[in-house]
Amino acid sequence: MVNRSKNDFHTIDLTLGALFVGLMAIGANIVVWLPFLKVTFGGATVEITLQTFFATLAGLMLGRRLGAFSMFVYCMVGIIGVPVFADMQAGFAQLMTPTGGFILSFIFVAWIAGYIVEKSSSPSFATYITASFAGLLVNYGIGTSFLYLALNTWIGGAISYGGAWVIMLPFLIKDTGLTFLVASLAVILVKRVSFISKLA
Repeated sequence: MVNRSKNDFHTIDLTLGALFVGLMAIGANIVVWLPFLKVTFGGATVEITLQTFFATLAGLMLGRRLGAFSMFVYCMVGIIGVPVFADMQAGFAQLMTPTGGFILSFIFVAWIAGYIVEKSSSPSFATYITASFAGLLVNYGIGTSFLYLALNTWIGGAISYGGAWVIMLPFLIKDTGLTFLVASLAVILVKRVSFISKLA
């Protein structure tokens, strides 16, 4: 994992951070190019997006500072008008949609995942799975709470907090499965990134 002792980022750090900005854009819109990734579950259509997957992986691989910073950059790129959000959307108005909280949550997802890994002297699969699930809880805790708030205030709907969680349940199941995958992948990738980072 990239874990600098100083406050500055090296060129390799910024390159890896930029890579995750691009991966987030791809993960948000993967169904645009691969429409078969839309799955019907309980009468609802669930899009297999990979935003939570890549936000978590950013924290696991880059650490809390660089991981969170890369997610902040991703949010800013979308806010200024580059169509990197889901369904090729962009602009500040996307943060005011019912799912806007999920966009903002990616910053905290990467931070908490990176924090947990950094606190471990010898990260193992157990460390990565714990960090990944912590990131998932932050993702849905912020995102679903924001969904509830949006629907009951400026959107003009009426839904219970439990109802908001029911809406998100199919997506939560999907991301829970991906959480195991991201933890498994991190075990392999973190060592390689750490080796490259030491050479910088």
